[in-house]
Amino acid sequence: MVEGLDGFPGLSETESEDAKLELTASDLIQVDYIAPQAAISDYVTTLYHFRCDEPEICDIQPASVGHFAIFPHGKGEMHFRDGRQVPNHETVVMTPLSTSHPIHVAGPMHCVGAALTPLGWAALTGLHAGDNRDQMKEASEVLGGEAAQLGEKLNTEYRAGTMSGRACALAMGEFVGVRVKAINPRHAELIKVVNTWLGASLNPSLEDLMEAAAYSKRQVQRLTERYFGLPPQALARKYRALRAAALLSFPMLTEEFEAQLAEAFFDQSHMIREINLFVGRTPARLRDPDTPFLSEMIAPQNLRELNL
Repeated sequence: MVEGLDGFPGLSETESEDAKLELTASDLIQVDYIAPQAAISDYVTTLYHFRCDEPEICDIQPASVGHFAIFPHGKGEMHFRDGRQVPNHETVVMTPLSTSHPIHVAGPMHCVGAALTPLGWAALTGLHAGDNRDQMKEASEVLGGEAAQLGEKLNTEYRAGTMSGRACALAMGEFVGVRVKAINPRHAELIKVVNTWLGASLNPSLEDLMEAAAYSKRQVQRLTERYFGLPPQALARKYRALRAAALLSFPMLTEEFEAQLAEAFFDQSHMIREINLFVGRTPARLRDPDTPFLSEMIAPQNLRELNL
């Protein structure tokens, strides 16, 4: 039977408004990915530089890891499914997102940032991912005054043309490297175990996770939510949809991948609902050339922690 939305309070399976949005065209958006410094590769999935010079930008942010970012240009909001409309501060920490959320920005919009791995989120912020998921916070609220000062400096120099997006991204990576703190080694090992478990299958077995983890079932549930933002079964649903979307965005699917998709979902309508909830598109729109931000966010390099 089709699963309920355990772990996603207040959401409905029938929500599909995201798929009806008129999105900014692909040829108007540029996204550059910058490899993080080797010293922070365990903490940062990717650095990036996003820019669009349109007077209005409309897109959808898929369910994701946490981000540390600056917005030298562009004022707008992320629209959360519980009705909140949260502004993009000039220097921001976006907490892990459990589902997809539309974004509307008065452009031009330029954004530079770092996508944090679950380990990076914990080591940088020290926050419980589950208690803080689906939020946009001023960076100073999470990372203190030094983050705000860095953001102000980078925003000012970017606007003046004295720092490139790449240089700003690398400076943010350096900040992450200086600020991360060690976490409990056993917890760090569990994060690795959960990543491996998520990457092993589109529909991983909870029993396999419990067998691999050196904790009780209750502890695994609690710690997974602490570091990933969701309990294991809900987390598996999120990444199943993200990985399925990544596969469906390919021009062609191998028979092996087609079989994996068929086995992972109860039926086609179930797959469509899940992808729409977590990615913000129906499968038909995943190959749409006018969805560049989505295509980049679900690209395999951005699911690196799952060994894709």
